[in-house]
Amino acid sequence: MLGFALVSRANAAGPGRDSVLEGKQMSAVCQVCGKGPQFGHNISHAHNVTRKVFHPNLQRIRVRWRGNAKRMRVCTRCIRSGRVEKVVR
Repeated sequence: MLGFALVSRANAAGPGRDSVLEGKQMSAVCQVCGKGPQFGHNISHAHNVTRKVFHPNLQRIRVRWRGNAKRMRVCTRCIRSGRVEKVVR
């Protein structure tokens, strides 16, 4: 197979659940949906296989969370889908 192969991840939280990381601090994990790094392989045309990490596109933004403004690390998928409401100063 040319290109790269993705390894699926088990998503601990489905849509509509409260924050997965309530009270926990992790660097490359969305604080709304729990999306984290995915692991796979780069596969060259010569079929040389090397390890690769696919990080989610996280943005540090101010969001309205349970009635309060809070700064969180949120993936762009959650921002686009409307799971969080951005707060403008």
